[in-house]
Amino acid sequence: MSIKRMTDLDLQGKKVLIRQDLNVPVKDGKVTSDIRIKASLPTIEKALTAGAAVIVMSHLGRPVEGEFDEAFSLAPVAEHMSNLLNKPVRLEKDWLDGVAIEPGEIVLCENVRFNVGEKKNDAALGRKMAALCDIFVMDAFGTAHRAHASNVGVTKHFSHKGMGFLIEKELQYLSEAMIKPDRPLTVILGGAKIDTKLNLIRHFAGMADYILIGGGMAFTFLQAQGKDIGNSLVDRSMLATAKAIMSRARGKTKLIFPTDFVCAASMDNSQQAEIYKVGEIPDKLDRKSVV
Repeated sequence: MSIKRMTDLDLQGKKVLIRQDLNVPVKDGKVTSDIRIKASLPTIEKALTAGAAVIVMSHLGRPVEGEFDEAFSLAPVAEHMSNLLNKPVRLEKDWLDGVAIEPGEIVLCENVRFNVGEKKNDAALGRKMAALCDIFVMDAFGTAHRAHASNVGVTKHFSHKGMGFLIEKELQYLSEAMIKPDRPLTVILGGAKIDTKLNLIRHFAGMADYILIGGGMAFTFLQAQGKDIGNSLVDRSMLATAKAIMSRARGKTKLIFPTDFVCAASMDNSQQAEIYKVGEIPDKLDRKSVV
């Protein structure tokens, strides 16, 4: 598969729209982990150095579409990115009808999920996003599997488009691991859903030496093994699939799952967190739930 790189495109004087994954944790208006922001910077800096006007899109959290919610605003991300780049990063709240920007400047569009139709890949929304610029660059590896307007629908309206450095690096890693991996090969997978990673898991089950499965989807595998996981998140539609994957891996790949979990009243209430081993997680914990 041949994918054009951003460095193959003439960016001089162009408006470049870059889809990044800036979905970072924010508390009290401040970014608490900037790993994803730092990972986005090489692509942004390269576009700026090439003389482009840079417009960045990202989502943050899971707000209600069509409703602005300060809790999911990218304002803290814009401030943090500005400090890292040592140059202004302007946050545009109303950006769908156009962004005023000059070469050498960078604008961060407010949360794409505030727009109705983002998650349904609305065609009209994709066209409006594409009208913002001359060139589209996809660099959001963490959301590349989602058919949303800001990373799929928007691409249909460009003849000049390519991938950023983060996507390029991750694809290189994956290609090497899938074709001729170094040994021992350990694959670490997380997240809440199995279905979005199903093909990847099937590929490596029986090929990798070890697969470490964490995050919310670990509960589905644990329940498929008959483990008691309390009221934890489970995708019941994937229980049979989880069993099939474990059967495929048996004798070839060692699947490793968490042995304990942090329990709290909510994702935002970590001060009251407690740790429980698998099989000992209670159904009720003074209204606490496993996170």
